[in-house]
Formats: sequence, C-alpha cells, structure tokens
Amino acid sequence: MALRLADRLDTLPGIGPARARGLEKLGLVTVEDLLRCYPRSYEDRRKFSTVAAAPVDIPVCLELLVAEPPRLSRIRKGLELVKARLVDDTGSLTATFFNQTYMKDALRPGETYIVYGKVEGPPGRRQMTNPVCERSDRVRFTGCILPVYALTHGISNNLLAGLARRYVDECAGQLEEVLPGPLRREHALAAAEFACRNIHFPRDEEALELARRRLIFEELFYLTCGMALLRTRRDEAAGVPFAIPPVEEFLALLPFPLTGAQRRVMDEIAADVSAGPPMNRLVQGDVGSGKTMVAAYGAWLAAKNGRQCALMAPTELLAEQHFRSLAPLLEQASLRVGLLTGAVKGRARKELLAALAAGELDLLIGTHALLSEGVDYADLGLVITDEQHRFGVAQRAALSAKARRPPHVLVLSATPIPRTLSLVIYGDLDVSVIDELPPGRTPVQTFVVGEDKRQRMYGFVRKLVGEGRQAYIVCPAVEEGEDEGAGLKAAASYARSLQTEVFPDLRVGLVHGKMKPREKDAVMTAFAGGELDVLVSTTVIEVGVDVPNAALMVVENADRFGLSQLHQLRGRVGRGKHQSYCVLVTSTRNPDSRARLKVLTKTTDGFQIAEEDLKLRGPGDFFGQRQHGLPQLRIADLAGDMRVLKEAQLAAQELLERDPGLKRPEHAPLLKQVHRLFEQHGDMFN
Repeated sequence: MALRLADRLDTLPGIGPARARGLEKLGLVTVEDLLRCYPRSYEDRRKFSTVAAAPVDIPVCLELLVAEPPRLSRIRKGLELVKARLVDDTGSLTATFFNQTYMKDALRPGETYIVYGKVEGPPGRRQMTNPVCERSDRVRFTGCILPVYALTHGISNNLLAGLARRYVDECAGQLEEVLPGPLRREHALAAAEFACRNIHFPRDEEALELARRRLIFEELFYLTCGMALLRTRRDEAAGVPFAIPPVEEFLALLPFPLTGAQRRVMDEIAADVSAGPPMNRLVQGDVGSGKTMVAAYGAWLAAKNGRQCALMAPTELLAEQHFRSLAPLLEQASLRVGLLTGAVKGRARKELLAALAAGELDLLIGTHALLSEGVDYADLGLVITDEQHRFGVAQRAALSAKARRPPHVLVLSATPIPRTLSLVIYGDLDVSVIDELPPGRTPVQTFVVGEDKRQRMYGFVRKLVGEGRQAYIVCPAVEEGEDEGAGLKAAASYARSLQTEVFPDLRVGLVHGKMKPREKDAVMTAFAGGELDVLVSTTVIEVGVDVPNAALMVVENADRFGLSQLHQLRGRVGRGKHQSYCVLVTSTRNPDSRARLKVLTKTTDGFQIAEEDLKLRGPGDFFGQRQHGLPQLRIADLAGDMRVLKEAQLAAQELLERDPGLKRPEHAPLLKQVHRLFEQHGDMFN
C-alpha cells in the first residue's frame, strides 16, 4: 500500500505502541509531521580513509574486513566489552564496543563492513571505540551526509533517520507547492520536493544550503503573513471609541511632572482609543522610563468612559507592586482598584470577583489568574499586559476574549528589540517608544572587572552597604554542575560562602527560580523592606519589584549573558536618588567577549544595546527561553536568519498589498499553511 502524507505513524509497519508514544512526544503523529521534522545538525560520513592513513580524532569511514571472531569480555557487573580485529590492505585495528553484546554475533568473520568513527592510537596499535558498522552491501547511514534529529527516550537517531529515508523517498513528491511560482522565481527558491529531500538527506553542501534557504524563507514568510493578517483582522474589527477628557485632569493626580516622551505616548494612546478600530499598541521603554504612568492613563481613560481595565503582570510581586503604586494614585479620581493573584483565596476572592462582575471595580491588576475561569467582567474596555516578552499573542487574545466587545489593548515591554525583529514579533501592534528617562535619574555607572579585582569588588559592596545601600549579586546557575562550563558561580553555594566567609556581618539572602513562589516572594519582600543587605540571585530578578535603595548590581560570569539581558539586570538599580553602579565580573580572556561587555560601559540606550547584541551574537536564541511568545519555528532563527527575514518580510508585504486577506483561490493553500503555523495558539484568525 502506497504511503500518504496523512497516514498516522502508529498504523505503519515497524511502529508499535511504545515507539508511537515516543514519536508523539516529539510532535510526530503523521508522515507529514516527520517530513517537516527537520534535522538539528548533520554528520558528514562521506570521507573514506584506510587504517594506515586515517587521521587521529577526525571521524572517517573505513572499508574493513572482520579478520577473526569477535571476543566478549565481562569486566564487571554492568560492563561488557566486545572486541573485534578489523583489517584492510594497509593494516589492522581493534574495534571496542561497550555494552553492545549483540556486536559479537553481528560482525561475521570474512565479511566486509563500512565502519565510521574516530581512529586513535599510533600505527600498529590503531583502535576505534563504539564505531558505527554497516555491511558493505547494506549501507544506510555511512558514505552520506547523515541527518541528526532531536530525540527522546526510546527513539534513536537511526530509527528516525531510517523512517525519514523511507518516507522522504515515497512521499516528498506529494508535498503541495504552496509558494506562488513568480515569488519562487524572484527569490530563487528551490521547489518544495527538492527542499524536503535535501534537508533530510542532502546530496552535497550546496543542495543542503538551497533546501535550508527555501524552508527558512517559507517559514518566515508564513510568520510575517500571519502577523499581518492579525493586524488586518484587528483593523477591520468594530471598536468602541472612548471620549477623551482634558489630559490636565489626569496630570493633576500625579505628584511629579511627566517627560515629553510619556506625554507623546499618551497622545498616541488617546488618538488610538478615540478612533474606530480597537487600539493595539506596544509601548517600549527601558526599565524606569515611566511605562506604569502611561498604563495608569489608559486605565483612567477607560474608567472615564464607564469601561473596565485589566492589567496583567508576569509575577505576583510585580502585580502587587503595580497595585501599591496605582491604587492610591487612581483612587484620587474615585477609581476602584482590585488585586487578583493566586494568593487571593476564599471569601476575599469571591467578593472581588462579584464586584468585578457587577461593574464595581474599574481596574483589576493581577497575574495569569486574570485568565482563570470565573473571572468575568461587567464591561472590559482595555487590556494591559506588562513585561510583554513574558507573554505571547495567545495570552493577549485570551484576556481580550473576556470582553463582550473587542477591547483596546496596550502592551508594555522593557525589553528593547531591534526594529527588524519587532516588525515580526509585534507585527500585529503599533509601536510607541519612551526614549527619555524621568528627570533626576542618574545613569548607572558600569564597569567590567576581572577575577584579579574580586577583593576590591567585595570591598565596594561593603562600602555601599555601610552607606545604607543594598546590593544584588547575580549568578548564571542555581547549583554547582548545572552547566557544562567550569568555574561558574552557582547562586546557592555562593550565597553560603559569602555569608560565612566574606560578609559574616552582613545580611545575605538567596532567591532563585527553583524556589517555591511563596519562598521567592518572601525573600524579595524582605530585600525590598531593607531586611537584607545583599541579595544573591539568578536572573529571576530580571523582572522584579522596584527597590529604590538598591544601588549596586554585580553580575558574576557576565560573559555568559547576552547584552540585552545584562542591560535588563542593570535596570534593577538606579531607581532611587542615589548614584548606582553595575559591576560585570568575568574571567574570560577572549578579546571579543571583553569587547562585547565594554558596550555596556559606553551606553545606556537599550535599543542601541539590542542592535549591538544581535550584531555580535549572531545566530542563537536572542530572546532566551522563547519569551517572545511567537509560534514555534521549526527551522528559522529570527536572529541568525536576519537577511532572509528581511527578504521574506518584503515579499509578504508585496503579496498582501495585492491580496490583503489572502482570499484569492490561488492563495488558499498559502492561507492554510499560515493558519497551521499559528495552530498551537488556537484559532486566532476567527
């Protein structure tokens, strides 16, 4: 029976229930899923050598004869060795297989095998450890460029590569050519079938590059189209315009003047909410630039129009901080403000939700709890998400879905994103930038120091604490041995040694992501309340409460962090009236790493730093743990594939100008693929 793309893997020969479960863990349910499961890397197994000429420690293929029966040795419980003498015309070598007893019978004397691995040892004593062996007349995984896939327990690379070989051979020609012909010709893109065959089993490096480029372009093209369609859908939605009262009424509530940048962004918000379609606006600004006051203005506008506002923050601490700063301010204007987190339970929760449903609350501040079932609004008119890089498009949509009518949406982010990327990540949003800090804010002084300055750095910590200030010390790991790199500071053990050996007379606290939320909150509250002098932490404090008295940020192993993340950490200090400092400690002697860190000593402009970070780091996960909330990309890298991204953006823009909703019949397959990319976020296009 001929294979089809839609065939379920669990119905095919050789795939029993256990294998099917393992494949499903990898997201592989159908033949098509496997064809679209792209290798994460490749092994070049095309280089052949002889025993005598084989290079040391470079994997090669050798055609070898089994000279005598393999020997099995049981060294101890749990360790068995199979040794075989293999020969060619130039010499012999010993192949050793650890805990692979089946190799004793698999290698038959007198037969020839293609053997792949590293050859070690001097001439006359050459050896290989656990090489790959295939009979020369049944070669599958040697003599080729072998795909290497992401795996899970019970699923080997040989299994996946074997399945891929069969399914690609039989089904690659069934893949629909979705990209329009003129677009493919204009951008010199390979055909879908060619791309599929050569991404899994490339005939050579050139074919692999052509396949990769086609698939990366395709994925980024779908992504750009999808974000543009979300924007189109938004622009076509019928919003409920707000009336705009005089801004002076709001300004009278504030104990301080606003910056020109804050006033500009407020004007942009007022223009949005008073127009026809619902507002969907992103406000980007460095930590401390005053985004919270802009959010307060939005909540005030909603209340003035008889509508409710929901503000969602990523942590309970941040939600509580927003409540403490906004409630007194807005209550002056008779706004009723509530707080909903996981900690609000029982009768208090019931009363809060009843007031919300009855329209007796104007602003509800909370965490993901705002998305919970039973949280019903009388008339939700404005949705605000803070620290947008911790939320995704789907979470915004879920909160908006609680409104009876399409609400206005305001998104806040302290993570500067290079413009090219922001067009994708926030493609469904209009963008405002607060590029001015409040008056009186002194820029944080930043220094890069080596291990030789450690004692001096400790002295500086003690000096500032002696002046009544507090300090953060950030480490890249929680426990020893978490990272393969040597010499990394681990927060847990470092905090103990600082308390017992370095600062026995100071109050040292510890907070990290493996602690329970209540424990973390208790430590952060103690630090904010001045009960701790030094807080040792992982990057969990990157999004945290304001501690105006904290005047020093020390980052250990600073070369292990991205510039944007270091800038974000630096933003945790310098929030009070005192001069603040950031000390980046590194033991690296790599001149490029040092030069990268020096960028932070020269500028405090988050957007400039983000651009530099992208330029210097190149490919890689620019955003950390997929914090951008976009659909999961299979092959494209938003940072590393910047050139292709720009090309795909332009191509998508041109196509959508001709067919804004991709409604033409010839674009139906394209629209289907766009929806498919976003399907993990539910049906966002309805």
